[in-house]
Amino acid sequence: MKDSVLQLVLRAGWVVKGVLILLLFFSVVSWAIIFFKQRYFSKANKETDQFLRAYRTGRDPKAIYQSTRSFTLSPIANVFRAVYMDETHKEKSEIKRLLRRYEALESAKLEKYLNFLATTGSTTPFIGLFGTVWGIMNSFESIGASGAASLAVVAPGIAEALIATAAGLAAAIPAVIAYNYYLSMARRMIIEMEDFSEELLDFFTKESS
Repeated sequence: MKDSVLQLVLRAGWVVKGVLILLLFFSVVSWAIIFFKQRYFSKANKETDQFLRAYRTGRDPKAIYQSTRSFTLSPIANVFRAVYMDETHKEKSEIKRLLRRYEALESAKLEKYLNFLATTGSTTPFIGLFGTVWGIMNSFESIGASGAASLAVVAPGIAEALIATAAGLAAAIPAVIAYNYYLSMARRMIIEMEDFSEELLDFFTKESS
């Protein structure tokens, strides 16, 4: 077949074109999220390491707080800064409540946008399948209209179907891989944050007493 993929897309029906545009939207947004989360997690991990070094080397709360002001992505640093700035913490139970509250907020930040990747991975194959079915229907209509089942008759519809299938998989596969990868990173950082919160509970309890 001498026709290029672009020519086949341009010759496709409006339904298949709409499917391809929708799949392109999912793919573009997914890749934007993938690149954004890669930079986010990389910087968050680096800031966490820097904060932990500052925390281990100095036990003065004010000095540690000053060091956290430049760490805006580290969940551990953000939890420390939020609890330190909250003047309501007096008793251990109150400090524990604050830690749990800010842990939940940081966990939500870590998992932000991942739902879109999951949605892309689970829905785009079916959207592509819809375009596939529609392309095959067009092939049967062409056969019925011409009364013949030659390659020239069925090729355009089959081509539409295959392009829609490929586009759906092309959008879904990177999204699924990225979702699983970033979700594991987010859960690892959440566990690390929860473990460190136990240490912060003792730290702030001593400071309040």
